[in-house]
Amino acid sequence: MAENVRVLVVDDHRIFASGVSEELSRLGGVEIVGIALTVEEAIEKARELRPSVVLLDVHLPGGNGGGGAEVAETLESLTTETGEPVRCLALSVSDAEEDVIAVIRAGARGYVTKSTTGEELAAALHKIAEGDAVFSPRLAGFVLDAFRGQAPSIPSEMDLLSPREQEVMKLIARGHTYREAASALFISDRTIETHVSNVLKKLQLTNRYELSRWAREKRVI
Repeated sequence: MAENVRVLVVDDHRIFASGVSEELSRLGGVEIVGIALTVEEAIEKARELRPSVVLLDVHLPGGNGGGGAEVAETLESLTTETGEPVRCLALSVSDAEEDVIAVIRAGARGYVTKSTTGEELAAALHKIAEGDAVFSPRLAGFVLDAFRGQAPSIPSEMDLLSPREQEVMKLIARGHTYREAASALFISDRTIETHVSNVLKKLQLTNRYELSRWAREKRVI
């Protein structure tokens, strides 16, 4: 790890982003060039700073609701000042199969969970910067199965929804109130309302009762 890897840390929890930045800086071999908290801020700062790697949370506010996958897809053709591609490494508390597959399909080069150690994360960043792929052990199987065409089939309409929208949709379809869903996902009632509006629009449904019926018919709840 002779050369520092320039990293943009993206996470909507500022305390976590700051803690990761401090830990990586302490270990050495990594230069933190900035922190971003939203989809828009991540894209703007990546275009301005041209980091080697964008360390990316999966669930982010802003943008079109696509979270980390939206950032990875938008930055796919971005290059550093030396002409190398700006690569994305997902770092998330979630190890859900749909989250892993969505962000990898969007262009991320790897996915590790937040249980990883600082030393492991620093090593992963160097590997990603060098063009390798990195996954937490149990997550690699999801990706292999998905790209072999062996991933469980899901209704095609589900592909229209971001990972966060799918989470919200399932809670609301099961009868949870906006407040209950917001509490379960640690987001605001207003954000839940926005996600539900987007879900209904994408699925061409009118209200939450039609959403519940749709979800039961498609066997997604």
